[in-house]
Amino acid sequence: MASPVPSVAEVVGEARRLYEQIFGGVTPEVAVCAPGRVNLIGEHTDYNDGFVLPMALPLVTVVVGTKTSGRGVTIVTTTKDVEEPRRVDFDLPIDGSPLSPGQSSWANYVKGVVQHYRAHPVPGFRAVIASSVPLGGGLSSSASLEVAVYTFLQQLNPDDGDKVAKAVACQQAEHTHAGVPCGIMDQFVSVLGRKAHALLIDCRSLEATPIPLSDPGLVILITNSNVKHSLTGSEYPTRRRQCEEAASILGKASLRDATMKDLEDARNRLDDVTYRRARHVIEEIARTTQAAEALKSGLYKEFGKLMVESHNSLRDLYEVSCRELDELVFAAMEVEGVFGSRMTGGGFGGCTVTLLQAHAIDRTILHIQERYSGTPTFYVTTPSEGAQVLT
Repeated sequence: MASPVPSVAEVVGEARRLYEQIFGGVTPEVAVCAPGRVNLIGEHTDYNDGFVLPMALPLVTVVVGTKTSGRGVTIVTTTKDVEEPRRVDFDLPIDGSPLSPGQSSWANYVKGVVQHYRAHPVPGFRAVIASSVPLGGGLSSSASLEVAVYTFLQQLNPDDGDKVAKAVACQQAEHTHAGVPCGIMDQFVSVLGRKAHALLIDCRSLEATPIPLSDPGLVILITNSNVKHSLTGSEYPTRRRQCEEAASILGKASLRDATMKDLEDARNRLDDVTYRRARHVIEEIARTTQAAEALKSGLYKEFGKLMVESHNSLRDLYEVSCRELDELVFAAMEVEGVFGSRMTGGGFGGCTVTLLQAHAIDRTILHIQERYSGTPTFYVTTPSEGAQVLT
């Protein structure tokens, strides 16, 4: 059945135990957490200045640690799936020079946040990181880590508390130190997520509208295909470049400003692939605002229909789905009580998100297990709070 979601207290406990073990029985002074996210609809629209509709998850990354004297930093992760070493030591630059990425990719996210932190100087520290967000599942383990580290640094040397600027700094960290030209959605909702609400985020103005999502008869099921994806390959930057090329040919600052009429008028100036990429984005931006209105009005069948349209577009026009995700969506949609299902996240594996009636959860999970060729993991989730200080 569904995997139990570890409580924040359990994840903190794991981090504290390792901290005390490594650092000679000393208790960490600071504990913070930041959530992963699932995007209900609005995929590959954020870097096109469009709309997205994510929610923060009860799956979190925790950082516990203590400020130290000097410029030395020690970070340790409890996550088994990352590459070795799981302990990284480095010195903070004295002269303000950049903090270069190193061999350990998980540690580069931390270094990127230190580099872009908005209050200087960043003091030396030692910290342990633990997470319940699955890696490579499209639930934003990277943004969860970035925002947790930023929240930790705020306890050591406070910045001005601007939450949107915090999200932007974490996004910049991913650009410069992880090599992923991501949009703002993941970091934004990890900072600003609200319990019992999804967030309709305008990725151009960075304004967010909370959309209530607390109907007790409704459940959001996340199904992890357990097919891993890596966004730092060529596919993600290629999609982004194709969108920028399309916007340029259409004479627009971004595809947010384009209509389907604009696209059809320019069709003979676009190659077929670029046309399909742009069509997905233009239609997905419209779908996302329609979906937010449907959710607000309790029109769950309409919302579900838009989710399936989104998945089909990601499969056929944007070409970021894969056989496993298509299988999961198809299986979910065969079950009575399911409103809609789609792939979520960057694609090429990872998770699907399904909106369904609460009473249908067990039979939906059983049906997917019977129909899916792989070994899925299930999480039954509710919208949760953004980043929090725990001490």
